[in-house]
Amino acid sequence: KLLAFKGGVATLSGGRVPYFPLDRRTIGCSLIGKEGNIMKGLLIRWLFLTVAILVAAHLIEGIEVKGFWSAFFAAAILGVLNAFFRPILIILTLPITILTFGLFTFVINAVLMMMVSGVVGGFEVHGFWSAILGSLVISLVSWLLNSFINEQGRVGYIDLRKRQDGKWE
Repeated sequence: KLLAFKGGVATLSGGRVPYFPLDRRTIGCSLIGKEGNIMKGLLIRWLFLTVAILVAAHLIEGIEVKGFWSAFFAAAILGVLNAFFRPILIILTLPITILTFGLFTFVINAVLMMMVSGVVGGFEVHGFWSAILGSLVISLVSWLLNSFINEQGRVGYIDLRKRQDGKWE
């Protein structure tokens, strides 16, 4: 179990082990360069949100996507709305968000998704409950996919192996 990371050394419950930086353990992908700048990370997150919208449309009957490009543009507009309007809506609805232990954020996400469906042709959300379920699916799929990339847009992992003497390397 990873407890802390500092100065190139990861502290595990079994002791300290060296940490392999992500640039040495980067999974090869044509979208990810060695320098891994922010624009590539933004593009990868945009594509992940597109995949999340497509998954939601596949799983929920009330969400329809006509094709990849409709999902791609819906992800772009949803990303812009999440960046600019979602923080404002969360602050305005903070009392009810606290009373519902944060579950009201799914209502905010559903409203934003319905707004996107009104703007993007080929992306339709039929009904409020479909939007709620869609926001839940999109949040889960986006969280899962984004957990594999870092701030620079690199996909990486930490490869730790336990030696015979019980120490990690």
